[in-house]
Amino acid sequence: MAVSISAVVLLGIVVFVLIRLGYVRVGPALACAGFGFFLASTGAAPAISDAISTVTGWISSI
Repeated sequence: MAVSISAVVLLGIVVFVLIRLGYVRVGPALACAGFGFFLASTGAAPAISDAISTVTGWISSI
């Protein structure tokens, strides 16, 4: 059985766990989220999306 999960959900869970365990504070986590939000509206967004799709394709073929 294959399980499909959105990258946003997976990364959100990782950030939540890191905040709960004390490895990352809320302020830096929000700063990184804001950076990602604004990065998504730049010209680099398609290249980043393609790179992530390629990596996930490699992982799913394993």
